[in-house]
Amino acid sequence: MSDSYDAWGMAVLSRANAGTSERRREAEQGFLAATEALLDGGSSYAELSVERIASRAGRPRTAFYLYFRDKRELLMRLTEDVAEVLYQEADRWWSGTRGREDVRPALADILRTWAEHASLLGAVVEASTYDEEIGAFWRGLVGRFIAATERRLIADGEEPGAAAAKAFVLCWMANHACYQQIARGESLDDPALLDALTEILGRSVYGD
Repeated sequence: MSDSYDAWGMAVLSRANAGTSERRREAEQGFLAATEALLDGGSSYAELSVERIASRAGRPRTAFYLYFRDKRELLMRLTEDVAEVLYQEADRWWSGTRGREDVRPALADILRTWAEHASLLGAVVEASTYDEEIGAFWRGLVGRFIAATERRLIADGEEPGAAAAKAFVLCWMANHACYQQIARGESLDDPALLDALTEILGRSVYGD
């Protein structure tokens, strides 16, 4: 009887915990989606308040602090999700087997994701220039791309020291090019931008 009760009790507790976790995820996603919607609507990160974010999410201001320390943490969490998508898209080249032929489709996917989240990525790049915590966070994210690019360059025959420097330049160049494109009000769907990035990366890695 005791064993049956324990098993039944544990099952109920497990379901309760699952329900709580699901509600928490839904609440967090609500705040994240509200923040990106406000950025897409023209609000700058600097002018966003926790109260505006909570109002857009349809929740009281106090609820925000159940899930995030402050709006800085929220911005970083939101950016992490997009960065993971970008990382998987870049991996099309890093883990690909066709060399130069994998470069263009990987870059095309990356530019498409940048375009879809232009307001968010623009906000985190801007914030990284005056907020040291966000700056360290952003450098860390880009650092993942640099490390993976360096590994690919070495696999393609580049000397390790040169690979590290080249990966650093290529990743920050691509990042800054995307940011400047949206800062100027230009489209990331511009074929000329994809052509230029493809040529620069392709020649840098594989030569003429």
